[in-house]
Amino acid sequence: AGTARSSQVRVDVPVPPPPDLERHVETLDLDEVWEHLNPQMLYGKHLGLKGSVERLSAAGDPKLEKLVRVIDELKQVARDGAMVAKAVWAFFPARGRGNRIVLLNGVAEPVAEWEFPRQRGADGLCLADYVCDDDHVALFVTTAGAGVQGRVEAWKRAGEYLKSHAFAALALETAEAAAELVHKRLRAAWGFPDPPELAGRDVLAARYQGKRYSFGYPACPDLEGQRQLFAALAPEEIGVVLTEGEMMSPEASVSALVFHHPDARYFGV
Repeated sequence: AGTARSSQVRVDVPVPPPPDLERHVETLDLDEVWEHLNPQMLYGKHLGLKGSVERLSAAGDPKLEKLVRVIDELKQVARDGAMVAKAVWAFFPARGRGNRIVLLNGVAEPVAEWEFPRQRGADGLCLADYVCDDDHVALFVTTAGAGVQGRVEAWKRAGEYLKSHAFAALALETAEAAAELVHKRLRAAWGFPDPPELAGRDVLAARYQGKRYSFGYPACPDLEGQRQLFAALAPEEIGVVLTEGEMMSPEASVSALVFHHPDARYFGV
């Protein structure tokens, strides 16, 4: 595969300035985070409920109602101190050359550098195509996993299997919801807030300008890219470390690169 920029990505788009180049660390409000929870993922994927959660909810499905009661109870346990949602994020000056993205610090020294794969065939896409001249890229990490594992194990030992499994699932989806919230704030701070009429399901379907990409997913499948992201952002401060296999620990954590380009879309290489 070559390194020629794909013609599917315009070069003449406006380049919004970031609000600052500071590194932000924040403890997030759990209830605000949970407004961004994906019920289909929580109840369907993790808790094994078959069918559309939206339809089951409208029909008053007893299985769903039982699971909602369990999650509501666990949310209260989380509010009482058993779960903390944290985030770290920053905007970095970015240069895209061929298939390579370089992030700089305020004094124009490289702090992270990646060579991204390009789709095969003519005119294939690469993440580097989404970086314009004199541009910026945001990085973030969110987590809701600190201390969760101990409680999950304790409930398992006590034979409280549903509670144990549901709390682990809630932590995973809380980290995802925190990523959704942080990304939404980044879009607003970057000057292209979501229109007020954008519905929750449209947000979950990523029908907004700009996209976020995580290592290990189709556009950037190589988990080793996490090393550079961690070097630039230092999420160890919020309790997230990388294992030898480049996985995040605790597992209920999300990392991402965020682009503003209006042509950005999800693709696989």
